[in-house]
Amino acid sequence: MDLNALKRIIRAATTVRPVEIGCDDCLAQLDVFAEHQLVNKDVPEAMRLVAEHLERCDDCSEEFVSLLAALRTLEGK
Repeated sequence: MDLNALKRIIRAATTVRPVEIGCDDCLAQLDVFAEHQLVNKDVPEAMRLVAEHLERCDDCSEEFVSLLAALRTLEGK
């Protein structure tokens, strides 16, 4: 196991919250979350769990960055 993988595991284990969502739930809501980010709109309370998941999950965070970049390209920003 490489050092980065070990760091991700430790971060995930030490940042567990009483209420959180998994990758499937996060990815299912990612488009709505990205739309809010794109227009600098406050994230609704329901989206807070998505934001928290993105802080901890590198895979979902990479997916979000890609989605946001694609949306910005489509809007010409």
